[in-house]
Amino acid sequence: MEFNIFQVIWFILWGVLWAFYFALDGFDLGAGSLLYFLGKDEKERKVVYQAIGPFWDGNEVWLITAGGATFAAFPTAYAIMFSALYTPLLLLLFALIFRGVAVEFRSKYESSVWKKIWDIIFFLGSLTSTLLLGIAFANIFKGVPLNEKGILQTNLLGLLNIYGLLGGILFVFCFATHGALWIAFKAPSHIAERAANIAKKLWIITFLLVISFWIFSFEVTNLWNNYLKVPFLFAFPLLAVVLYLLVYLFLSIFK
Repeated sequence: MEFNIFQVIWFILWGVLWAFYFALDGFDLGAGSLLYFLGKDEKERKVVYQAIGPFWDGNEVWLITAGGATFAAFPTAYAIMFSALYTPLLLLLFALIFRGVAVEFRSKYESSVWKKIWDIIFFLGSLTSTLLLGIAFANIFKGVPLNEKGILQTNLLGLLNIYGLLGGILFVFCFATHGALWIAFKAPSHIAERAANIAKKLWIITFLLVISFWIFSFEVTNLWNNYLKVPFLFAFPLLAVVLYLLVYLFLSIFK
């Protein structure tokens, strides 16, 4: 296969865009999935919305940019991926739309019932979006069953395999940890302390899920082959582990 430097550059750029999306939109998706754990009443839930309100719509620009970069650099992969994963991507789109509407509409009318409805939608939209992203990427890592014409050879239930569900659960806990850290950083002291305590618990669970996902990936995917061929690449997952361990140092300030 002929080496193409431009394909490598575009692939790195594509990965960076998705990484920025997960890093930036991850905290508001995580905060949304923890809405009822972080906010015990209307006043506290309002604090959660205020903590993510100025950022959430700007953060989702990275998702649009990542999709645009995929279309520009890898049009065939874009076409196959968006047709093969049409159902989960459509569900993801609706979940993102409804959670965005919830953020904007919740404060438009002073009614406890009105706000409770949008709280439920925001919570479910955040949780569903995170779960679907994890399932989608785990199946991409594993390999989506396609025929020579790029037609999916399974259905939505087929994508809900053990590895896909593990990826979805990993994303849920990873984003939830991120969201709890963000609220701990932005919210008033009593909510910040609660968020930090939640983050400490989620931090341990997420770390165990990451290790499990890596081990499972070695068994059911070819992701580790490149690392074994070029050992230098192990620096990247090791760096991720080191940085993740440093999260606990950040949490120590909330003792």
